[in-house]
Amino acid sequence: MRPEEGWSNADGSRLRWRTLLSADRDGPASMCAGVAEVPVSSDALTLHRHAQEELYFVVSGHGEVKIDDMVEEIGPGSCVFVPRNSWHTISNPGPDLLQLFYCFPTASFSDVVYEYSPDVLAPQWHGPQT
Repeated sequence: MRPEEGWSNADGSRLRWRTLLSADRDGPASMCAGVAEVPVSSDALTLHRHAQEELYFVVSGHGEVKIDDMVEEIGPGSCVFVPRNSWHTISNPGPDLLQLFYCFPTASFSDVVYEYSPDVLAPQWHGPQT
């Protein structure tokens, strides 16, 4: 099993994930993917953007995704496309853990450089970042 990674936000919330595919971890040379867990009553996926497009598929739980000025409720089976360089975040009002599959069209998770909104403190990373 892949090691758990994650980050902690200034409010104490913690986002956790496991990268499943990444070229630097014996994965394909063109994409990386994993499963993330957004805890209840949090905005653990801090407002950010990156150069790569991203895809989310909700496995379980309910939440809200914000991409630039668009806000949408999400739940099991929801599929969300995040355009490159779009400011985005996911919140989980509860009552259950929100689990989502994510995918980037890049060889390695370490290729994804997160830029955080100047309005929030950058999270503190945990676990491998390569």
